[in-house]
Amino acid sequence: MSRTTLSIIAAGLVAATALGTSARAATLSDGARTAIEAALEDEHRAEAFYAAVMEKFGDVRPFRNIIRAEQTHASELNALLQGYGLDQKTSNPHLGSAEIVALVPETLAEACKMGVDAEIANRDLYDKRLMPSVKDYADVQVVFAALRDASENKHLPAFERCGGGQGQGQGMGMGMGMGHGMGMGHGMGQGRNAAQP
Repeated sequence: MSRTTLSIIAAGLVAATALGTSARAATLSDGARTAIEAALEDEHRAEAFYAAVMEKFGDVRPFRNIIRAEQTHASELNALLQGYGLDQKTSNPHLGSAEIVALVPETLAEACKMGVDAEIANRDLYDKRLMPSVKDYADVQVVFAALRDASENKHLPAFERCGGGQGQGQGMGMGMGMGHGMGMGHGMGQGRNAAQP
């Protein structure tokens, strides 16, 4: 191919990308926008909780690894907002909040169990509420599926190892819940820990 042909192809790609972005911004439904914002809120709350745990217990795993993942997830969601011409929410309003700090339990093992419950709630949030809201947006579905899979396949096992068990009780979740309120309730739940008799 000649240099001129490559230049024309490159210019066409740039123009198509610009047109695609403006066309997408006009077609993003309120439900899809709300789903992206809810996912971002969930990532911000998780990051804030994990930061508060590290403030209390130090730079401990898996929190130090997963907090970076939550920040990456928030960046991916902000990129979706930007791609649709919407305002990004790059600052995390929950970092250092008294509400989040008050959730940090007395022991690291309890914090890990809360991490288990939070990641289960996160997975369920994507499956039951967020994914159905973006069924017409393949690009958003790809990001949502990747974030859900990270919670289920990476974060959840790390917290299970950290907590010494499954932590499957009815507990505190960082997710938005299925109703209008935030979270999934209060308390640590009554799940059996594999390390306990």
